[in-house]
Amino acid sequence: MNLTRRWKRRGFGVILLVPSLLAFGGCMVGPDFQRPKAMVSAKWLENGDPRVSTGSATYRDWWKAFNDPVLDRLIQRAYRENLTLQGAGVRVLQARAQFGIAIGEFYPQTQQAFGSVQYYRTSDRAITGAAFQGSSFTYWQPQIGAQASWEPDFWGKFRRGIESADATLLSTLADYDNTLVTLTADVANSYITIRIAEERIQIARENVKTQEESLKIAEARFKYGTVTQLDLEQARTALLNTLASVPTLETQRRQAQDALSVLLGMPPSEMTDLLKGPPGIPVSPRQVIVGIPADLLRRRPDIRGAELQAAAQSAQIGVAKAELFPALTLVGNVSLLSTNLGTFKLSDIWSWGSRSIQVGPTLQWNIFNYGQITNNVRAQDAHFQQLLIAYQNAVLAAQQDVEDNLVAFLQAQERADLLAQSVTSAKAAVRIAMLQYQQGVVDFTTVLTAQQALLSQQDSLASTLGTIATSLVGVYRALGGGWEVREGQELVPSEITAEMRRRTNWGQLLAPSTYNLPASRQPESAPQLPDW
Repeated sequence: MNLTRRWKRRGFGVILLVPSLLAFGGCMVGPDFQRPKAMVSAKWLENGDPRVSTGSATYRDWWKAFNDPVLDRLIQRAYRENLTLQGAGVRVLQARAQFGIAIGEFYPQTQQAFGSVQYYRTSDRAITGAAFQGSSFTYWQPQIGAQASWEPDFWGKFRRGIESADATLLSTLADYDNTLVTLTADVANSYITIRIAEERIQIARENVKTQEESLKIAEARFKYGTVTQLDLEQARTALLNTLASVPTLETQRRQAQDALSVLLGMPPSEMTDLLKGPPGIPVSPRQVIVGIPADLLRRRPDIRGAELQAAAQSAQIGVAKAELFPALTLVGNVSLLSTNLGTFKLSDIWSWGSRSIQVGPTLQWNIFNYGQITNNVRAQDAHFQQLLIAYQNAVLAAQQDVEDNLVAFLQAQERADLLAQSVTSAKAAVRIAMLQYQQGVVDFTTVLTAQQALLSQQDSLASTLGTIATSLVGVYRALGGGWEVREGQELVPSEITAEMRRRTNWGQLLAPSTYNLPASRQPESAPQLPDW
């Protein structure tokens, strides 16, 4: 007897073990994702320039190249407070929860406990049996039990789903990184724009002082009759034109400050304290390290995101293709049933004799689906191909982005060197013209021309110095720099996660180690323990 029971237990264990082994070791239909080929240049077009280095470098804190403490402070605050970045972090948490859903699909898909209590009353008219004619009776019938069904993953449908959800999680994390890259570049550009506007305002005001002196000289000479009113009106016109440029520059500065305020997660406000520091346009180093074009494939988050989106879709082909094959589901139902009818008692529900057990497999195979499953596989494959093309296009666009900003950075340096010489000459020309005008050697048109040239060259130089800085920012953004600061950190501020914990049971999913994954990690299809 004991031997028989032991054999039954072992046999039942074998029955459960076989589908488990098949589920873990069965085949997986659908393609295994491979990184698609993309056209990558062997070198940059500006490789021959001594200011361009192809050595390896880290771009984690690329903004420190400007050696500007104000910029460092602004980027640190934006990283903590920017709302767009926080929203991207919450989307990562959402993707992590959805990954947990995909993991749960691998285990018994349906499991539930049930219980019922039913009361029955039978009237005498409803009873036809001779023994019960002319009478009626009532009884209670309670029932408790549990049932479960499990579709073992013979064809890899659920493992492909896990792979797809994992790739989606990593893609969402790459989107966060891309948002962070964009944020650091936007903060730097807004700050540089503010400094450019301040520099141009200062240049305009310095020229106003020079033109006011010219107007005084013209007024004095007109008073003594040595010049006509034409000189006086030309001097006044030049002064008023320069004064009129200041409100436009003030508008540009204010709008840049408003944009910076929003990037810092606050409404437009006065930023005197935040911008307190060394004045002037941030000075860029003359040399930049860009590595090689192939580095973009691993460094730029948008390229990684495009690759991971394709990987997620590749797994969806396997999910769709698994529907073409038969699905075997193991069903189990255990219940205890009792009644107080006749010699039975309600308490008999707890006796082993009141058990009812149903165990067995069911097979489902959608043979006649009128091409729906096949065409779904085709649709998933077409979507996958679109994402492959999008990845290849992202690689090309990234290389263009680097080349465009790199040539702008280098050529702006050339322009700035020439403009600096031009400004020096223009200042000398203004001094000479003013002296000759006072001596009556030249008319005021010569002075006016020299002053306008000086203002134009100084303003162009300031704008070009700003272009150097913004182009360098563009190079670092195109290289995908700045996202590394999130490694090992919380992607959502603690006050927000605390609120989420109060609202919902998040278990361990809000710990950075569960979602802030390395950028080098590849999607996996292996089942994991459920996220309870």
